[in-house]
Amino acid sequence: MKNPVSLLSSALLLAMTSSVFAASSVDLSVKGLITPSACTPSLPGDVDFGKIAAKDLNIDTSTPLERKTLPLSVNCDAATLFAIQPIDNRAGSAIYGYSFGLGMINENQKLGMYQLGFSNPVAETPSTLLAMYNADGHWVTLLPDDGIAPNELVALGSRGDSGWAPHPIKDAIMDVTLYTVIAPAKGLTLTDEVAIDGSATFEVKYL
Repeated sequence: MKNPVSLLSSALLLAMTSSVFAASSVDLSVKGLITPSACTPSLPGDVDFGKIAAKDLNIDTSTPLERKTLPLSVNCDAATLFAIQPIDNRAGSAIYGYSFGLGMINENQKLGMYQLGFSNPVAETPSTLLAMYNADGHWVTLLPDDGIAPNELVALGSRGDSGWAPHPIKDAIMDVTLYTVIAPAKGLTLTDEVAIDGSATFEVKYL
């Protein structure tokens, strides 16, 4: 009777030992998708507010500047699922959260901020502008007065059985409007000329 008990004990010990060894390693999966289609975004130029006199700025409140609108085009080799992600190249210089910065004065004074609005989409397929906030995977309709913050996603899509979602587009054009304000003048050093130094990158994200 000793041999069966010994064999059973040995089997249990081996199983426990195997579990210990299995817990000492983990696999890494590297995945992705190489798409044959490429999309190129383009803008007609820069946004220039020209010279603004310091005396025309509000002392205690922010000064709104003229709204500026320019067309953003996206052209793809073929119909492609994509979104536009604006990236703030002056991160940390905006006076309000969820906005794009205009640069700094003396490295410690935030000059102002701007937000982006998207409207009037035109594509070969009738499309609605959509936005994804907080990278939560949920798409919602984007109205012209809805501001888009850095790193949020904008896409062209339609409503299906499971809700709003982007659809493939080959060529699209849409208006991008800048809502820009300068910080209260009382907190800015304006004894010399100060450059409005906003910069953003519109990156195509393949979905």
